[in-house]
Amino acid sequence: MTPIRSLPRRWFVRGVVALLCLALVAPATISGVGYVTTTEDPTNLRASVDEPADGTTIISIQGFHFQGMANENKPARLVAVGPRGEVEWVHNGSGFDATWFYDVDPLENGHLLVTATAEGETLVYELDPDTQERVWTERLDIHDTHDVDLVNGDQLLVANMRESNKGDRIFVYDRGESEIVWEWHFENHYPRSVGGPENDWTHVNDIDKIGDGEYLVSPRNFDQVVVVNRSTNEIDMQLGSDGDYDTLYEQHNPMYMESDEGNPTVLVADSENDRIVEYEREGGEDGEWNRTWNLGSAGMSWPRDADRLPNGNTLVVDTMNQRVFETTPEGEIVWEFHAPWAPYDVERVQLGDEPGGPTIADVNASGNYDLSGSGLSVSDSEGVSFWLVETFEGTPVAGQAESFARTWAHVTPWIRPVWMTGWEFLSAIFGGILLVAWGLGEAVYQRERIRNGVSRAVSRVRKVGE
Repeated sequence: MTPIRSLPRRWFVRGVVALLCLALVAPATISGVGYVTTTEDPTNLRASVDEPADGTTIISIQGFHFQGMANENKPARLVAVGPRGEVEWVHNGSGFDATWFYDVDPLENGHLLVTATAEGETLVYELDPDTQERVWTERLDIHDTHDVDLVNGDQLLVANMRESNKGDRIFVYDRGESEIVWEWHFENHYPRSVGGPENDWTHVNDIDKIGDGEYLVSPRNFDQVVVVNRSTNEIDMQLGSDGDYDTLYEQHNPMYMESDEGNPTVLVADSENDRIVEYEREGGEDGEWNRTWNLGSAGMSWPRDADRLPNGNTLVVDTMNQRVFETTPEGEIVWEFHAPWAPYDVERVQLGDEPGGPTIADVNASGNYDLSGSGLSVSDSEGVSFWLVETFEGTPVAGQAESFARTWAHVTPWIRPVWMTGWEFLSAIFGGILLVAWGLGEAVYQRERIRNGVSRAVSRVRKVGE
């Protein structure tokens, strides 16, 4: 028989655990109740503007999905934003056959070229912003691509990734002939020892025509940007190399420019380094790349696009902070727009696909800069990540903490309910773990009683059967 004096201690422990579980899950529960009872849009779009933008800004929002199933609370969208941050229109991709949105290019006729993916295929279409109708649609039988450009009149320049059968490649598709008229395979120029896993070897995420038969290409998992010559099928220029994370670390959407002196210059979102960088090559074909601009990394989380504007400012997509912004060369944010979920590409409509602004060297602003002047709070998933990194900095587990923090920042926005903050989500996870541990502990402690109860229930069933 259990001593009476031991009962208060057991119930005291149970009470403490119950209160702790309640404290951990309460914030998320309260937010959930508020979400159900409010009319506020969880995919809210808002702006902070110090200086009006020069025209309409188009933002491509990737959208959050799970195994191809669209999440209506985290939709893929194109958003047109006016100079002072007013929303002009929204084109929702989750409502039809586009699962993800990636690159969007303004065309000369005022329409937009949209790159999207669905299950097992890539969609490319021309969108009329005034009518919100597709002028034409091409369905390419390729698994995934993040960038397609319209070149040479009626041809599509395609960056094709994750192709285990055909092989990762870039190619030109002629819409009139309905066939591929040129292609270039990475396996003919790189060993399999570089890059990512077999099912995502190159992750080639961007391609731009920068000259007659010259294509700027971004194989993300190779940590480099290259220029491919269509005539010779050779690589004419290379910035970065596999594993050279000080130069580039899984970059996105490079932009090619030339300085007033004719020096090749590349502006690129250095994604895994959480910064925007610009490199200029001096000394001709055998010259070395010199980093002339470094923006960040504090304040940015996985940037995936950067365009230099004619006024010398830079338009940036700060993906995991769910925003785009325009910054001066010195890092002062003058125009900012909150755009969940996972913005991918941004363009100023009247400037076309590649604005072609001045290089940092040409505006005499070379250097390293931190961001300043933000008028919007950034994603609080990053608050958790920053706390983890700062808390364990200098400890033996600093590397593991930083790795977990980066994984947390990248994964949780895709699975976290829209009504929860990052801290509430973390608290709810710990609350759930504690509840499971408590349940298992009670099961072990009460195992004899449970076993006897099961035996008695089995006996009753047998008697009924007899």
